[in-house]
Amino acid sequence: MLDQALILAAGKGTRMGSLTEQRPKPLLQVAGAPILQHVLQGIASVGVRRAVVVIGHLGEQIERCFGAGAAVGLDITYCRQQRQTGTARAALLARGHLAPAPLLMSFGDILCAWRNYRKLLAAFQANPCDALLGLNPVDDPWQGAAVYRDGDRVTKLIEKPPRGASTTNWNNAGVMVLTPAIWPVLEQLPPSPRGEYELPVGIGRMVELGGDVRGVEFDGFWSDVGRPEELERINRLAEEGALDLS
Repeated sequence: MLDQALILAAGKGTRMGSLTEQRPKPLLQVAGAPILQHVLQGIASVGVRRAVVVIGHLGEQIERCFGAGAAVGLDITYCRQQRQTGTARAALLARGHLAPAPLLMSFGDILCAWRNYRKLLAAFQANPCDALLGLNPVDDPWQGAAVYRDGDRVTKLIEKPPRGASTTNWNNAGVMVLTPAIWPVLEQLPPSPRGEYELPVGIGRMVELGGDVRGVEFDGFWSDVGRPEELERINRLAEEGALDLS
């Protein structure tokens, strides 16, 4: 049973504007609870018991909020990314706190129906691979990572493609199972054109190197809570009783 998780929650959340000047984005409220609380409880619901949370911008607030993790059913360890140089570097910071075994990874601002965590772990258990990505359909994956595939096998992943350039509607959902095969790839990863060391770029590089990277289609609710209008939309759904995270 996969029992460890990695949560990347160090970013500044600049797209949220003034909302994240005094509060880290993972602590913004959705349905009366922090975004990160929904993530942590969802992960705990599938049997994960240990989580490493990488914090950065105003990260002490996250530590105070969740402490050792008992309230969300997890044993939490924190790592601090002093300079936000990208998600690949954030993941590498956590490596020493993780067992050399597969892990469930989520970005700290990704909300999805909890059944997708179960779906991901069941698929990995049935068919282990180097990395297993959750995939969600979008009109155009230009804001995330365009994922191309042949059946369940990922054949290419392009982070932040130009708007309108993709010929796939599958997006990297930001929730995945990673194995220790990812570490040497991330260690050798150059900075992206945006000047950061990006985990999705590393996964794309793993595909290029012949790694066995697969995908699982998510269903139900999914959101990259990246902008104020998206946060407002989700909270409207919650007020209307239409937000289903089960």
